[in-house]
Amino acid sequence: MPESLIQKKKRAGKILARLKKAYPNAKIVLNYENNVQLLVAVILSAQCTDKKVNEVTEKLFRKYKIVDDFAKANPKTFEQEIRSTGFYHNKAKNIIAAAYMIRDKFNGKLPKTMQELVELPGVARKTANIVLGNAYGIVEGIAVDTHVRRVSRHLGLTTEQNPVKIEQDLMRLFDKKDWFKLTYLLIEYGRGVHAAKKPIPCKDGPLKGLCPKD
Repeated sequence: MPESLIQKKKRAGKILARLKKAYPNAKIVLNYENNVQLLVAVILSAQCTDKKVNEVTEKLFRKYKIVDDFAKANPKTFEQEIRSTGFYHNKAKNIIAAAYMIRDKFNGKLPKTMQELVELPGVARKTANIVLGNAYGIVEGIAVDTHVRRVSRHLGLTTEQNPVKIEQDLMRLFDKKDWFKLTYLLIEYGRGVHAAKKPIPCKDGPLKGLCPKD
């Protein structure tokens, strides 16, 4: 018999409590010194590990510190500087174009709304959610990356494939005050237990008894 929304919400609450206990320090692991560097790091993290992004930005952010630095970047040079993060041609084009827009349309300040952020090249809801939450403490949704997508489907919190629809399902199950933290809790679980390549059964981790696949 399928789970009712009330039952699923109750289980979701238990999952959240267990994850908070298991990963009390869950947070963004990308390194940055200001809001524009945060945006750049998140764009670079698409289809790339955070570890690799931090390796690249350690050198990159010594050269490019403010919006103007990124806007004035030489595209060919910048491509080579971020090459190891993958999809470097598109990422370079989007980062430079986004810096232009921040400088010229938003007076050099990173926008504070979802509507304005998704106007920036290379920025969709996932990136905007991460940036808004970490830069300004503004929570408008739940960032759904590959870990969040894989884990939430495995735990039966959604059956959707599309990140926007997954986000909507998760927003229905969890209180808004927990949305920001939830992303990083699910990421930690996705890295540590339900990994893409060699997942550990949920029954052997902190969510024992709460996974429908146990």
